Amino acid sequence: EPSGVCITGAVHEAVPQYLPLDYSDLGKREAKGFEEPVQVYSASVKAGARPPLPEPGVSVKAQSRKPKQLWAAGAIALLVLVVGGIAWWQPWVPREEPASIERMAFSLPDKPSIAVLPFTNMSGDAEQEYFVDGMTEDIITDLSKLSGIFVIARNSTFTYKGKSVKVRQVAEELGVRYVLEGSVRRAGDQVRITAQLIDATTGGHVWAERYDGALTDVFALQDDVTRKIVVALAVRVTDEEQAQQGRHDTENADAYDAFLQGWAHYQLRTPDDLAKAVPYLVEAIRLDSNYARAHAALASVYWDAWQNGWLKSLNIRSFRARKLVDDHLAEAMKSPTPLAHSLKSRMLAVSKSMVAQSKIYDEAVSEAHRAVALDSNDATAYAALANALIYAGKPAEGADFIRKAMRLDPHYPPSYLIILGRTQFGLEQFEEAADTFERAVKRNLDDKSAWIYLAATYGHLGREEEGQAAMETFNVFRAEAELPEINFKTIDLTRFGGSTAQERVRSGLSVLPPPAWQTLLSYSESGKATVKGATAVDIGKAKELHERGVRFIDVRSEKKWFKGHIPKAFSLSLVRNSEARLTQIVDRLEEVVIYCNCPSESGCNLSPYASAKAVAWGYQNVYYIKGAVDAWDAAGYPMEKRE
Repeated sequence: EPSGVCITGAVHEAVPQYLPLDYSDLGKREAKGFEEPVQVYSASVKAGARPPLPEPGVSVKAQSRKPKQLWAAGAIALLVLVVGGIAWWQPWVPREEPASIERMAFSLPDKPSIAVLPFTNMSGDAEQEYFVDGMTEDIITDLSKLSGIFVIARNSTFTYKGKSVKVRQVAEELGVRYVLEGSVRRAGDQVRITAQLIDATTGGHVWAERYDGALTDVFALQDDVTRKIVVALAVRVTDEEQAQQGRHDTENADAYDAFLQGWAHYQLRTPDDLAKAVPYLVEAIRLDSNYARAHAALASVYWDAWQNGWLKSLNIRSFRARKLVDDHLAEAMKSPTPLAHSLKSRMLAVSKSMVAQSKIYDEAVSEAHRAVALDSNDATAYAALANALIYAGKPAEGADFIRKAMRLDPHYPPSYLIILGRTQFGLEQFEEAADTFERAVKRNLDDKSAWIYLAATYGHLGREEEGQAAMETFNVFRAEAELPEINFKTIDLTRFGGSTAQERVRSGLSVLPPPAWQTLLSYSESGKATVKGATAVDIGKAKELHERGVRFIDVRSEKKWFKGHIPKAFSLSLVRNSEARLTQIVDRLEEVVIYCNCPSESGCNLSPYASAKAVAWGYQNVYYIKGAVDAWDAAGYPMEKRE
């Protein structure tokens, strides 16, 4: 209006709230210098408030019949200019150092490419971090479902969380043109999202906006951000994608909030965090029994725990975990998500079904293809597809898809290297496979799946000593899980795919000589081990040795040792090259008793393995306890605990 002032939404957010101004929302309007309509407010001095006076010496000349209105408008304009910042008035002016296309780690895709950085938690409450991260991830997920845009995976963008990084750095490291950054403020049931989209190649801001609403409006707020990006990047949206936009896994804000808390724990992929994820996901399902994504996440929790031997953290039995996986996956498949299809593909690939294995593998491939069809930017879906193709005897195709996953997720997890190594192993590119598996184990020494492949690869290359060491490390994991040692004769080769893949693994392992300590072991028909050069003793004899002051070595995990151990026993895992540490505790000519916590009837051979190593290292008076340390406690003998 004549003598009035209008401001953009960005300036409206920047002006301090304590100023005596009233605003009227005028909606979205066309404005010079902006490619798209912008949010506009009219501003005026509150009734009865005295407008700020000009500085001394400044002449204010009335140029209309309403000098007071003109004066107020001038004061508002001055405030907006100073407080709001000129930069907000000129968003087309570059404010970032442009990224160099030549320095980018990857070539730019042939369609708009974007990295969504973790939004900043502006709530003043660290406990809201899960909510902010969940909002970021959902924006990534919504964008990634559009085939006309290339979206970097959450796993890679979240490596920048909590770090002060420049847009240029992010773009060059991830190989993208656009970067989205922003913040989320949550106060009770109110949410504010601010976001800005930056063209890294020019340093210019494409747009910046603020969104306010109640927690119940959170889905609409996310949709607004996604739509704004799609329009700004001129992304072509198919009719099917258009129909999918605005659809959400749940409309229950409380269920969504519970899911985000559970998902935040699941993403950490540790035994304790999987256990912490369960009650949140269960609560999400209680609030919305049809919440497919929550069902898929809970199925994934139980599957990962079952696969990795972490069920003790969840305090459930193996058969119960498998049933929960099946039950929740069945519910998830009623409205399938990429996560549900990927999980089913993973399960089918290692299935022991009586159905022809080739048919099972083909079904695993089909499930992974369905995951990719639902989300063409889902790196985990491509990884699942590559994994299924390896089992189906198509490593060359698998190599293409795992590289696609790595491009979408440049900071990919070590498991992607294992899949890539398996494709190279399947193509008999053993030098390349060895290099890839070595990189995988360096990034995660505790991932047992890589070591068996590395051992077989070394065998094919004639690097027998290195293969022997890798095989021994693989058996370390089995010993720690209270499972018997395996070799090329006893290993279950069906886990590696069809007959050709199985023979490739077997022939690589068959050339590896066993380590010296393994030659000291012999096994009964039930699989129990005895050690040449060491003596098995019962609890009574162990108590007698303890009273004589003989050194006791507890070869369980340190965590278990803290919870309760035989008094004065040393915690030392002899399965991880601990010869030097053992010699600091006990001389090779002294008596030593080795124990773990395996019931005598379980077939666990951790104590015999450790004892065989001690004998191989030159210890001449080695004893190992038959049965569990629990038997020591049950006999009424003293136990020691540490906080």
